[in-house]
Amino acid sequence: MEKRRDGWFVVTIAISILYAVFLLYPLLTLLAKSVSGPDGLTLASFGKFFSSKYYYGVITNSLAVTVSVTLCATLVAVPLAYVLTTVKIRFAGVVQILILISSTSAPFIGAYSWILLLGRSGVITKFLANTFGIHLPDIYGFSGILLVLTLQLTPLIYMYVSGALKTVDASLIEASESMNCTGVKKMFTIIAPLILPTILAGGLLVFMRAFADFGTPMLIGEGFRTVPVLIFNEFISEMGEDENFAAAISVMVVLFATTVFLVQKFIAEKKAYKMSSLRPIEAKKFKGIKNVCAHGFVYLYIILAFMPQLYVIYTSFLKTSGKIFVKGYAFTSYITAFSKIGDAIQNSFVLGLSALLVIVVTASLIAYVTVRRPGALTAALDISTMFPYIVPGSILGISLLVTFNKDPIYLSGTAFILILAFTIRRLPYTIRSSSAILHQVSVSTEEAAISLGASKFKTFTRITFPAILPGVFSGAILSWISIITELSTSVILYTTATRTMTIAIYTEVLRGNYGVAAALSSILSLITVASLLLFFKLSGRRSGDIRAI
Repeated sequence: MEKRRDGWFVVTIAISILYAVFLLYPLLTLLAKSVSGPDGLTLASFGKFFSSKYYYGVITNSLAVTVSVTLCATLVAVPLAYVLTTVKIRFAGVVQILILISSTSAPFIGAYSWILLLGRSGVITKFLANTFGIHLPDIYGFSGILLVLTLQLTPLIYMYVSGALKTVDASLIEASESMNCTGVKKMFTIIAPLILPTILAGGLLVFMRAFADFGTPMLIGEGFRTVPVLIFNEFISEMGEDENFAAAISVMVVLFATTVFLVQKFIAEKKAYKMSSLRPIEAKKFKGIKNVCAHGFVYLYIILAFMPQLYVIYTSFLKTSGKIFVKGYAFTSYITAFSKIGDAIQNSFVLGLSALLVIVVTASLIAYVTVRRPGALTAALDISTMFPYIVPGSILGISLLVTFNKDPIYLSGTAFILILAFTIRRLPYTIRSSSAILHQVSVSTEEAAISLGASKFKTFTRITFPAILPGVFSGAILSWISIITELSTSVILYTTATRTMTIAIYTEVLRGNYGVAAALSSILSLITVASLLLFFKLSGRRSGDIRAI
């Protein structure tokens, strides 16, 4: 113990205290708020929830959306990854990058895009009705939410499964084929069990994202209420009156999400297999109907995934008269966006880069202490850093706002509370990518530096940190993309002075300023694409798998 109480021990204690103050304490405050009332401790808020069929309906809606999105995304992503791994698809490298790019925009932008395409006055809706007399089903409600989130979140499972398939040895496939196990049977009896833990991991990520999404049901739900929308409405519209009820719902959501996470982890560990891919699966060239079906399936998904984004970019160049699109093209929407909402663009960069700087430094330190100095304290810290992975963004925002809206730590309405929320929410990406690289760095290099007289911190800054820099950059880029497309936390914490691009887009869509919203969405898409190109450049990757994350 004496040997371990050095500078790194101080770092571990300091980071643990920060997590306790800015994550655990707010969540405990939320718990206390859920069981408090005018006369002291009470379960009245929970009783209010369980005594109303309306709230049961909201839970049912959320579960229906979440489970359906997870199943649909899995049913699309697994075959998509399998086809791209086993079949030679033309322009496969470009396709893989496009799949990754399609997942980077905020889901609510996809909802807004599909409103322009398949809404009651949408382009596709009017074209089919006027030309062929075909009247499409309503895009609003459950079906619209399912469509938007499935297309948006499918790449997350695809990237996990694509990475897992690269660890499957081709000899297993050949052995199964020699025993007349081919086609669909081979997929379900050989390959699926091997990659089941990876499918579960990707499915969990989709489940959490869909369950916590606020913007999509808010824009396209039209009365189809989900839990994040309910929490937002109860907390914002009834601020000061039903705050306790919003806290009670939040506590139940956190408990539910934690349970799902633990069940997934338990099943994944039980079904895990160790594999050494001495001869990875190689893509083969198919002919005839199989080749046509494979290419058609892949390209159809790419078209559906990118059609909304491309149409938004197109509408951003249309002329507008007030809030109405008119004939012709112009840069009016972009001029308006920069002149009236330019502060939102600036805020996104200032707040996002500030959070990213904190993330890079903190993640590097946490990765080092959890990998190089295992123990009870670092294990607890490792678990704490993953908790934001479970907690929905709106709940984290509410917990921070409820906790830090009075002295001695008053952060409500400041830029610091947004930076804090972004850091806590997106830190796990960089921690995991940094830890993955650090596991591959031999400790002997650090020992050699120390034996030559270098201090432990000098060894870290001069030897260890440069070695894990690719992992830090990879995680940082993904954290950055997640930060600039964040809505659920920002919509709780922002003020007029701290609104971000996602808040501005969301507000303009609600106001009906579709031209300005399209311009801002296009700018945001350009930023995310540039960030991903930087990600590929710095990480040296050319495909979409995220095995290191």
